[in-house]
Amino acid sequence: MYLEKMLQSQGFGSRKHCQQLIKSGAVCIDQDIMQNPKQKLNLDNLVFEVYGKHYQYRENVYIALNKPAGYECSHQATHHFSVFDLFDDVLLNRGLQCVGRLDQDTTGLLLLTDDGQFLQALTHPKKHVGKVYRMQTADPISAEQIEQLEQGVELRNEQGTFAATDVQQLAACELQMTIHQGVYHQVKRMLAAVGNKVEQLHRVQIGALHCPELKEGEWIYLTPEQIALARTRETI
Repeated sequence: MYLEKMLQSQGFGSRKHCQQLIKSGAVCIDQDIMQNPKQKLNLDNLVFEVYGKHYQYRENVYIALNKPAGYECSHQATHHFSVFDLFDDVLLNRGLQCVGRLDQDTTGLLLLTDDGQFLQALTHPKKHVGKVYRMQTADPISAEQIEQLEQGVELRNEQGTFAATDVQQLAACELQMTIHQGVYHQVKRMLAAVGNKVEQLHRVQIGALHCPELKEGEWIYLTPEQIALARTRETI
């Protein structure tokens, strides 16, 4: 791949802008200043610099973010910050998208990618990828409510019933459960359907992927092994 095309694929702007970056001496590989936009590159394990900042060539990006409260999963947030405010223009230029959504007041694991097939694989209803949520409830959780959640509840304007698996009561007003669908406000609506209310909601895991080391607002690039864990239907 030509140097100019590589830079464009990595989010550094138009072909013309990438040519200008190169000719200005802003791009280095192995400490050598690159000045030929048509320089052919071996992309395997390629690391390069733009204005002194190091980048690794990535055909696609797969990101895990510990989403803070007060951020919307939208490029055009209306009343709060956007999760995309947490990333620089180079990443945004790649067409970064959220893999599913979390409400603005919900925290926890959120994946983002520029790989449309990966996004489809995790969000298509037929894939049934498990998602683990931990929540604080307004009222103490009863055994009857847990049983109702496991058996399935009906949600207004939705077809069928919605059941949770691996329901665990962690404290009187703290619950963890797994869902395999992803309809609008599903967890909150399920708790409302059994006569309770979610006060705080945190997503712990997607598939078999969890990233407990991430602090709120922090993000990482996923490794191939972590990407495979996220694709796993069942949580571990």
